[in-house]
Amino acid sequence: MLTYNPNLKFKARSLRSNMTDAENMLWSRVRRKQIPGVQFYRQKPIGDYIVDFYAPQAKLVIELDGGQHFEPEQQRYDGRRALYLQKQGLAVLRFTNVEVLKNIEGVMEVIFREVRKEVGHF
Repeated sequence: MLTYNPNLKFKARSLRSNMTDAENMLWSRVRRKQIPGVQFYRQKPIGDYIVDFYAPQAKLVIELDGGQHFEPEQQRYDGRRALYLQKQGLAVLRFTNVEVLKNIEGVMEVIFREVRKEVGHF
């Protein structure tokens, strides 16, 4: 069972209200079970982290990275975070904002493949 940190509730709500263009674009493609039978949540607290997108049935986290994620300190933090999520039994896919904005179809293909591994249908 994944842990939930109630202290992150308001921060997650704020992030949902202030999504980036890339987050909005991806959300428009995964919300409302557009991948059949797979519910995604946005800005979801898991442990001490807030992940960009989470699909519990597929055991999948999707993270979108802006320019700050290329800084060494941020890369170390992202690595620790990914390791924590993987230890919870979750797969983590990372895409840059530019990938989402310029190649949403390619991004969706990767997501479909990952979901198929776990869910096995659609």
